[in-house]
Formats: sequence, structure tokens, C-alpha cells
Amino acid sequence: MALKATIFKVQLQIADMDRHYYQDHQFTLAQHPSENDQRMMVRLLAFAINASENIAFTKGLSSEDDEPELWDKDLNGDIALWVEFGQSEEKWLRKASGRAKQVQLFCYGGRSVPIWWKNNEQSLARYQNLTVFNIPETAVTEMAQLVSRNMVLQCNISEGQIWLSNDQQSVLIEPEVLQRSQHN
Repeated sequence: MALKATIFKVQLQIADMDRHYYQDHQFTLAQHPSENDQRMMVRLLAFAINASENIAFTKGLSSEDDEPELWDKDLNGDIALWVEFGQSEEKWLRKASGRAKQVQLFCYGGRSVPIWWKNNEQSLARYQNLTVFNIPETAVTEMAQLVSRNMVLQCNISEGQIWLSNDQQSVLIEPEVLQRSQHN
């Protein structure tokens, strides 16, 4: 019998001073059986950083389709933003870069990220619509401590610093930009 996803209810209040985006979002977040809390919270962080009217989680890890786990489509159905997670293979990022206006990769994993980046930096530099972030390991670990089945979170973004908080604790996240898209 296949394991089912765990469902989390999320109320996320976003105050993004960098983009002048202030909005409340309510959604369900499905955690695939093979996904840990850290990865799920990196997905939630990517949502908050890119929040818009059209951003949406897809079927993600359980999908056989050629789609990202998080995307933003414009009114014509074109993919404005394709978001990947982890230490992706170059072939997936090439495909995403060809299909979307903007692609973002959120890396996490502590000491393995610099090794992965050293091995992939040159080949990924050719994708001018690709931004690569490294989320620090301590921030990922602390974000996982915010996980509960019914999350009520506030996200404040200012000058590249992100504060993710619940009513008991706050986490400072300072993503390291390894590569910035040339098409902003």
C-alpha cells in the first residue's frame, strides 16, 4: 500500500518590503512521504519569496509530469517562474530554462552545496534566466522547528533578510545568491 502525503494547513502573512507585496495566503501544503520537514519548509520559503496572485504548488514529487513543484503562470498560461529544489541536475535546469521566463533553484544541504556548486557553476552560467540560492543549513534546521499541522506564520522580507515567525519563535534566513538571473 502506497503511503499518502501528509497535509498541512498554512496561514501565511507576507510583508515583503523589497517588492512592496503585502498579502495573506491560506493554502494546504502536501508533504510527500519521502520529503522531510526541512525540504517542505524550503518550499514554503520559496513560495513566500515569490508570492503573487498566480503562484501555486503543483503535484510536485508525486507527479510524473514535466512540471516544477512551484510555479507562477501568466494569464496566457505561459510559465513566468519555475522553481526547483535541492541540487538539481543540469539537464532539468536546461529544460526549465527553455520553458520558463525565470527559473529559480533553492539549494540546501549544508556542506554538500559548495561541492555541488563547484561542479556545476560553469555549466549553469549559460542559463541567463536562472537564479541559484543557497539556504544556510542552520536556517533550514530552524525553519523545520516551525512545522505543525496547522501553521500560522508571518514572513517579513527586507533588504534580502527574511524573518519567518510563528507565535513562539522567529527564524532569520539570509539566502546566499550563487547565481543571479540576467533577465530581471
